[in-house]
Amino acid sequence: MVAIPEDVRKAAHLSETELRQEIALLLFQKGLPLMKAAAFAEMDRFAFQHLLASRKIPVHYDVEDFEHDVEALESK
Repeated sequence: MVAIPEDVRKAAHLSETELRQEIALLLFQKGLPLMKAAAFAEMDRFAFQHLLASRKIPVHYDVEDFEHDVEALESK
C-alpha cells in the first residue's frame, strides 16, 4: 500500500475523498477496470461514471465489467 503524506494532500488542496477519486481516475485511464476504479474511489459504478463524464473521460467497458453486471443481476 502507498501512503501519501498528509502535507502532500494538503498542498494539493484535496480532501482524502477527492484524492482517492483523482487516483481512481488516473488508474482507470491507465486500464484499471471500471468497477475496481469505482471501488477504489469508494463510489458506486454510476457515480463513478458520472465523475468520468464530468471530466470528459471515455468509459471503456470490458469483460470483467460485464461479468460483474451479470453477477449483480443474477443475485437479485
